Amino acid sequence: MNAVRRFHLRSPWSSRFPYSQLRAARRLKSDFAFVFDIDGVLIRGKKPIAEARSALESLNKNKIPYILMTNGGGVLEREKANEVTRITNCSKINPLQVVQSHTPMKALTRDKKFQRVLVVGGDGDNSRQVAYEYGFKDVVMPIDIVKANKSVSPHCMYTTHDFELYAKPVDLDKPIDAILVFNDPRDMSSDIQIVQDLLNSQNGVCGTKRSIKSVADPTEPSIPILFSNNDYVYANDFPLPRFGQGAFRIITETLYNHTNKLEPSQNLQSLIMGKPFKLQYDFAHHVLIDWNEKISSGDTESQQILPYLGEVPEQTPFKKIYMVGDNPESDIKGAHDHGWESVLLRTGVYKDEDWDDIIARPSVGVFDNVEDAVKHVLRANGVSA
Repeated sequence: MNAVRRFHLRSPWSSRFPYSQLRAARRLKSDFAFVFDIDGVLIRGKKPIAEARSALESLNKNKIPYILMTNGGGVLEREKANEVTRITNCSKINPLQVVQSHTPMKALTRDKKFQRVLVVGGDGDNSRQVAYEYGFKDVVMPIDIVKANKSVSPHCMYTTHDFELYAKPVDLDKPIDAILVFNDPRDMSSDIQIVQDLLNSQNGVCGTKRSIKSVADPTEPSIPILFSNNDYVYANDFPLPRFGQGAFRIITETLYNHTNKLEPSQNLQSLIMGKPFKLQYDFAHHVLIDWNEKISSGDTESQQILPYLGEVPEQTPFKKIYMVGDNPESDIKGAHDHGWESVLLRTGVYKDEDWDDIIARPSVGVFDNVEDAVKHVLRANGVSA
């Protein structure tokens, strides 16, 4: 899973532009860029943060490259781009500017080990459709398993309407290759039970259980599990933060460790993606490089050039990348770990009373809103806001 192939960014310049035009175009490229979190930075729930539109339009006007990187997900990147565009009322955001927590999972479709997957989280069967678009061949969701055998989750919250609308026929005797947690679970009880069943199954077959005594390394589950992010809490319209996918991970690990009688020093083996992990920041860096090429050439409709999972950019046109977020644990720490600049806002999870206890402090500063932050950075880089 960690093995990667070398990735070489293929420049589209040479075949389309004379040398003089190429030189002129390159002079237009910015040597700094922005990466924005979404929830708590540009929007809160389904409502806009007032200053988001002017901040993004200022960057568009000055041709400063930026992308959006969120630990949210459960929908296609184009749907998230359209949602943020609609809520903020800004110029259209391109889907190629969006990195959701599960976006790097596209790379897994190149591995034959990941043909049939259980996808967890998201509304309805949106996550299933995302997984199919990414290229996974056979996608199962917990609702499929519950409909096939309701005793799997006797206290499930699914309605008859849910089963009719979202469930698909499933062969419970066919092994599942991996568990992909795309988004926060919607029926926590069912998802907890089904995930635990599969982690402790005989080779990923529902309704079976492996013998603990026959397992060489009890920290290794029967099939791999990948969490698309580790956000313990997130901000929405409610005045206090709400539990996120990170809370589901804690529950999953605790139950697995207890079931397998692990020592305190042992823990379930899993891959955790999303912010603040390096894998996610490296992937976003590739996306930012690709987007910079596209806006510099004026060709924002060409195919996106993406890396393999875990691949580090060999070269970058950026002297500085500014991560703008509201969560010190994911946005700010991740930026520091990756060598980016960091900007913290007061419009989301972070509160000033938390300052003494936050895990990482911003390198640029704390600002009341995203517009103030963008103006400050632009001025610092000699660009008129």
